Amino acid sequence: MSGEPVAVTGLGAVSGFGWGVEELWRGVLSGASAIRDFHRFDHTGYRTHVASEVPDGPALDPEAGGPRLTLADRFALVAAAEALAGARLPERLEGAAAGLFFGSSTGGMFESEQFFAQLVGRPRRAPISLLSAQQPCGPGDAVARAHGVTGPVETIASACASATLALGAALDALRSGEIELALAGGSDSLCRLTFGGFNALRAVDERPCRPFRRERAGMSIGEGAAVLVLESRARAERRGAPVLAWLAGVGASCDAHHMTSPDPQGEGISRAVAAALADAGLAPAAIDFVNLHGTGTPANDSAEARMLARIFGARAPALPATSTKGCVGHFLGAAGAVEALVTVLCLEHGLVHPTPGEGTLDPGLGVDLVVGAPRALPAARRALSTNLAFGGANAACVLLHPEAA
Repeated sequence: MSGEPVAVTGLGAVSGFGWGVEELWRGVLSGASAIRDFHRFDHTGYRTHVASEVPDGPALDPEAGGPRLTLADRFALVAAAEALAGARLPERLEGAAAGLFFGSSTGGMFESEQFFAQLVGRPRRAPISLLSAQQPCGPGDAVARAHGVTGPVETIASACASATLALGAALDALRSGEIELALAGGSDSLCRLTFGGFNALRAVDERPCRPFRRERAGMSIGEGAAVLVLESRARAERRGAPVLAWLAGVGASCDAHHMTSPDPQGEGISRAVAAALADAGLAPAAIDFVNLHGTGTPANDSAEARMLARIFGARAPALPATSTKGCVGHFLGAAGAVEALVTVLCLEHGLVHPTPGEGTLDPGLGVDLVVGAPRALPAARRALSTNLAFGGANAACVLLHPEAA
């Protein structure tokens, strides 16, 4: 059953390419990768020594915003401020029927690790401020406080599907009339827990990740934030808001298969995609391109290729596809937000960004991956973005060009 699409009226981002949407868009179009050596913490002795790290900037000054803000908080605050400015909305939203829906995986884990490191082997106290925003809801709560969001404030922590599920929660709240305006997105920072954990699982590539290549060997971790301003159609029209895209549908499912590996046949993600298309009231033939989860792990890429074959049939090998993770790494709980944001930009500019990565495409997957240079799709009006997560959680969203709804 389909519902009313909601307007995307503002975008904000922080990524390994820099502080802002323009830096992100310029970076993904270039065909370069922001995955490289990094300095956030010592990674001696690990399988890989690359990640996509946000470059230094004013918001990373320890004094900026106070000592209780984590890295993930700071990323979220910068992205949210940019998104609100782009939507021509005030910094404070008091009085508006507004809500916030965020995805995060580790929240302030990096700061908690610093707290622990200062305690171990040292007869002194560590500052409790390092633990004040450890929980995954920290980035979303920080944005709500900064911008006066007095409606529902929710954080979803369902691993790598979190931010797309947050978009779905925002979509439901807007359609129901509970709110008229939402800040939706996610934020996560690099930390030793996730870096060490994925290394221990041997799920990371020693080189920058190579989605859908024959030689793919794992993922690359990234950090950053993305925020989308979502508004009901009535509110957007009433205030003459700039409609950048329409969020038309979101779907979710669970593999119920394995703690870390996706269902190898792609059945779970296929159910999520089918649900998103039904929510948007679209047939598979209406989709012009796909921004795939595309981690670069053999199992994930294979499962997504099978999903494409299941959903799109004989058309699958000719359906343009890309992976934003090949550019900025895996944002974990925030991955779905940055990928939805990039998908909006692709629709706006009529260009699908290339996926960086060494090696030849895996012919056994049958994926029409855009590589080398952006591919012009000036008539593209409808796109799909997908996410798969540990625990078997799957999510997908359908986004439309402003003229397509």
